Amino acid sequence: MATKDTPMDQAAEHPAQTDAPAGLLRRIIAFPLILLVLGVTLVGMPGLLLANTVAETLKDAAPALLLPWAFLAVSVTWLLYRGFKRWIEREPDAELRFGAGWARETLIGVLAGAALFSACVGLVALLGGLRVTGLGSGASLPAVAAMALTAAINEEVLFRAIGFRFAERLGGSLFALAVTSLLFGILHLFNPGATLFAALAIASEAGIMLGAAYMLTRRLWLAVGLHAGWNFTQGWIWTIPVSGQAEAAGLFLTERQGPGWLTGGAFGLEASAVTLAVATLVGLAMTVLAVRRGQWVPLGWLPGRP
Repeated sequence: MATKDTPMDQAAEHPAQTDAPAGLLRRIIAFPLILLVLGVTLVGMPGLLLANTVAETLKDAAPALLLPWAFLAVSVTWLLYRGFKRWIEREPDAELRFGAGWARETLIGVLAGAALFSACVGLVALLGGLRVTGLGSGASLPAVAAMALTAAINEEVLFRAIGFRFAERLGGSLFALAVTSLLFGILHLFNPGATLFAALAIASEAGIMLGAAYMLTRRLWLAVGLHAGWNFTQGWIWTIPVSGQAEAAGLFLTERQGPGWLTGGAFGLEASAVTLAVATLVGLAMTVLAVRRGQWVPLGWLPGRP
């Protein structure tokens, strides 16, 4: 006796037809440019806006809450990125996973960032562009620590974990390094005291160095440490405006004097030609090391690359 086929039976007989729409959608989403747009929209920009918008309110209304808020804000960014990796990209999180060595890489980055910026301070001082005038009250500690933490996590997720990774899949490491460095510099054009030279300096000195730090490890922790250590040392240890954003007195009070190319002007020491030369050379050296370690992706779209 003949029986009528059920929808389940029909689906079993024609699996290709059932799976085709899902397969096509997955292939579209997996294209690097689509993942880049989704990552920026769902993770990168929300993380930056959440941290910065609330921080601006707390800065005057409740400064004691700045550091707790920073930890909460970066935790949200971390969760958003983990969710993106699991449900959108459908790959394990290799960039922000608390695996073996994450603490060591972060600590190395923090110490290296602090030492590198302090070296730039010393060189500018030797050239007559900066002098220490005394000890500060250190009152800016919570604000600077909060800024360093949120900027390091949110900007590295946006520019390295999302921007660099997917740009690299589209055009290789050189393309990714150039694009993310340029965009990183453009972002800083909106900061107080910013000039075109300041933006180009940030693109060269920070964009190359932080991109190379990601390439070396294929994780974010070294780049996050470098970023946080650099900003914290600049803003709190030496009381110098961080990308144009000045804070209250830090550990040492400093005075910059002389031409803008040496002191960086209102933007801070990041716009100094000295800092530009030193940090860019360090970034290029790290890039060469990444190439020697086989972490350089040649030109062209390689969808299987990390």
